[in-house]
Amino acid sequence: MKYQSQKVAQAYFICAMALFAIQVLGGLLAGWIYVSPNFLSELLPFNIIRMLHTNALIVWLLLGFFGAAYFLIPEESEREIYSVKLAYLQLAILMIGTLVAVGSYLVGIHGGREFLEQPLWVKFGILVAALIFLFNVSMTVLAGKKTAITNVLLMGLWLLSLLWIFAFINPENLSLDKMYWWFVVHLWVEATWELVMAAILAFLLLKLTGVDREVVEKWLYVIVATALFSGILGTGHHFYWIGLPSYWQWVGSIFSTFEVIPFFLMMSFAFVMVWKGRKNHPNKAALLWSLGSSTVAFFGAGVWGFLHTLHGVNFYSHGTQITAAHGHLSFYGAYVALNLAIFTYAMPMLRGRAPYNQVLNMASFWLMTGGMAFMTFVLTFAGTIQTHMQRVIGDYYMDVQDSLSIFYLMRFGAGAAVVIGALLFIYALLVVRKDEVIAPGPSHKASTVAGE
Repeated sequence: MKYQSQKVAQAYFICAMALFAIQVLGGLLAGWIYVSPNFLSELLPFNIIRMLHTNALIVWLLLGFFGAAYFLIPEESEREIYSVKLAYLQLAILMIGTLVAVGSYLVGIHGGREFLEQPLWVKFGILVAALIFLFNVSMTVLAGKKTAITNVLLMGLWLLSLLWIFAFINPENLSLDKMYWWFVVHLWVEATWELVMAAILAFLLLKLTGVDREVVEKWLYVIVATALFSGILGTGHHFYWIGLPSYWQWVGSIFSTFEVIPFFLMMSFAFVMVWKGRKNHPNKAALLWSLGSSTVAFFGAGVWGFLHTLHGVNFYSHGTQITAAHGHLSFYGAYVALNLAIFTYAMPMLRGRAPYNQVLNMASFWLMTGGMAFMTFVLTFAGTIQTHMQRVIGDYYMDVQDSLSIFYLMRFGAGAAVVIGALLFIYALLVVRKDEVIAPGPSHKASTVAGE
């Protein structure tokens, strides 16, 4: 670790991992309710559990992004963060808002729009936190060195913060409501978040492989161009059946097909950088997570997204378990695994230790990735059967759900593997044995041992 202000990233990462644990445990609980539908139905209804599961996911991923920015921007800009106090204030606002939102959900107070259920004043708190963040990192970058990584990262973070404004727009017309809703949800996860992913992945591969910066930057700009080109008009694949003009069926289908390209480029980029790399980096676990993130993202967001993005297919498959299969694998690969990669790389340096117990960390990767892959296959089969029985034959919804019970049981087993892997990851990263701590002293090359 080169700059003292990078320490603020540790607080973000720890808060993110706490919410990560809550998110996966909530998901496991929701998965059991699919197996036993009346479980906790009076005490904690399924819609509230699902709300907690999805909201915790979004918040901890954002905390990971913010922490990653506070970690990498000082190194890229070659200067300290503009204001560490503002960074901690931003974290406090986000965590207080999260706790209050959770409390409101538990007593039945929420906005009712999926992913955007937060009470209005919590939404304003998130906006204030985003503005503090943008001011803080922008002032840091403007006063320091500019690189392609910081340019792309700031573009992604500025755009995702500005798009949050659409969370406040809730028109009475249902078609308009869903259109603005997708401006947040789709343009976050399939456009602006991809820029953040590309920037963080580029930083990790630059540090882990030792490839020339010029090579990394060329790849980065190509990935960004394809992500924005395909992602913006690719929003149309959500406009098929919500009352918008029929031309969106063709616009959405065509540009959604191109959305596979940036994820394929990111996967190719990661493996080419490792192939060309000159550095034998000690943090093998961080490299595994980086390669795993780009690979699983290609299959989850790219391949599984393409499976049901064409309007002729989507007419039958939308809203089925095929959507759930795509959603789980794409979020895990593109954003969960990426955040866990930057945590794995940065935390040893932030905590002044060697790259900890990497065997446990890598075991957690295979447990989570294997569990998520099995869950995806199970849900894909379940969704295919559901599509045929419900949308083609016309069987009743609940009769179809009863027929899928074996798949839901297998999905629960896969979810249990993911939860075990997640808890193992947190244990491997945060629990330190005494002999692993790097003793302070000018003669000890802590940065080399810890992963720099």
